[in-house]
Amino acid sequence: MTSVSATSTDGFLAARWLVGLLQAGDSYYPTGAYAHSFGLEGLVQAGLVRDRATLRDFVFLSALPALRQAELPLAAHAFAALDPSCPNWTRVGELCGLAHALKSAREARLATENIGRQRAELTASLHAHPLATEYLSRAKAHGWPFATPVSAALEGRVLGAPLEAVLAGCVYAAIAGVMAAAVKLLRIGQNGSQTLLTEALAQAPEIIAAAQAVPLEEIGWFNPWLDIAAARHETADGRMFIS
Repeated sequence: MTSVSATSTDGFLAARWLVGLLQAGDSYYPTGAYAHSFGLEGLVQAGLVRDRATLRDFVFLSALPALRQAELPLAAHAFAALDPSCPNWTRVGELCGLAHALKSAREARLATENIGRQRAELTASLHAHPLATEYLSRAKAHGWPFATPVSAALEGRVLGAPLEAVLAGCVYAAIAGVMAAAVKLLRIGQNGSQTLLTEALAQAPEIIAAAQAVPLEEIGWFNPWLDIAAARHETADGRMFIS
């Protein structure tokens, strides 16, 4: 008889949530994220992002700080509120509203709403977990706006993933999404985008640790250039991305 060690068992369990997070972060996963540039196209149209150097400025001075101060803290607080043993649904609803309110531009709100809805519905349909089913039911009953970080936390809870892994998935999805859009908008190429992606992801451990220490009342990040560009993008003469 072949024995299975505790370490092997832990590895099998980790593999289960790991492949789930990889699936959710793949461009093949039908959340609609591939159709959004998350404000980058507006910045390119305004001439503020025009090459690798200015793209790097955007990633390090805006995208990563926004993850550290807003998206990741929202996901961390939602993860705590969605404890399957005792969900705090009041807090979950508050976080959905806060995540929505933090998006100043209409396009940004619609983006997090649509992607968040798709992720939550996919979580419920693919994994048939009561936590996801109840979340969808309560969101409909109370009119909660859907939001990407809350849905990411829900997904992590359903998969049984640890918080740090969920937040790491959020970092990768956000920055990889920017890089995928940049390849279509700028003369940067895949090698250039991958080196910048690697440089940005190296900041993930520090950002994840800092995000977990952000209290609820201090969640938020503001970049006026991004908000203005996103607002202008809605009425642009031509667009490649929805947002």
